[in-house]
Amino acid sequence: MKALHDDIQQPKVGVPKLVRVGVTAALAVGGIALATQQAQALSALAIVNGITSNGGVGVSKDILYGDEPLQDLDIYYPKPLAQAMKKNTPIKQEYPMVVFVHGGSWESGNKDEYAFVGQSLAQAGYVTAVINYRKAPEHVYPDYVEDTAQAIAWSYKNAARFYADPERLAVIGHSAGAFNAVAAIANEDFLKPYGVKPTDIRAVIGIAGPYSYDFRKFSSATAFAADATPDKVMPDRQIKGAQPPYLLLTAEKDTVVYATNTLKMTQALKAAGATVQTSEIAGASHASSIGAMAPPLRWVNDVRAQVLRYLDKTLN
Repeated sequence: MKALHDDIQQPKVGVPKLVRVGVTAALAVGGIALATQQAQALSALAIVNGITSNGGVGVSKDILYGDEPLQDLDIYYPKPLAQAMKKNTPIKQEYPMVVFVHGGSWESGNKDEYAFVGQSLAQAGYVTAVINYRKAPEHVYPDYVEDTAQAIAWSYKNAARFYADPERLAVIGHSAGAFNAVAAIANEDFLKPYGVKPTDIRAVIGIAGPYSYDFRKFSSATAFAADATPDKVMPDRQIKGAQPPYLLLTAEKDTVVYATNTLKMTQALKAAGATVQTSEIAGASHASSIGAMAPPLRWVNDVRAQVLRYLDKTLN
């Protein structure tokens, strides 16, 4: 992605300089296995990176939320906020905030490859954190869920530094990232070390998440300990504490993560007293269920429209 590295007013001390960025497009591709699907999707993202015009949003890059490698994130700002920061004019408005967790079978992907999600949500008026987390096989469950929880808690506690309202913070995850996001919030033990409760998060959106499956039968087994079992790690069996509302989306033509994952997660959350809304993304494959978040690809399916409707209802 090509960026204009203009010096701009830093939001607060310790926050990297803001740079203006263009919109990054994503290309929807298919596949039959999770690792293959994700590799194809990320390759396509790289190929089409930067094909659209400047959307006017801003970004602060490589902000640390922890001390380990890959414990960092990027913050994307809506255009009016980016302009005010650049001009060093007073900023009185607090924006709603979103934390996005990318997929990749817990082994691949990074925040830069999903810049298009941060840009898309910032264009819609949300200060957005796109996070990295430690990967398998070096780091197995629960490391990547713990990283996700730490990034969520960091974003909640530091929202005001980026002119965002911590009381209007939502978390979105796709595929393995949806597992991370839901697991980190549904079980209060992950957020507890940071003094944050699941109900401090206003809403959670999971897109095509593998919340309930026997990983031992798939190549993704390398992302879990040798003695792990589905009962010990799947989010639908690890719900603890009062819950925020959830939106769980499935892709109609997903041949990687089946809808039974969402069905079982929904049943478990409702049994725990949570409010859960579910919906299908018509015509979407596993990859295009996130690829179409890029504004130039909104014609591919309506995932962006569904996500923004829910965010508007819950955060604004």
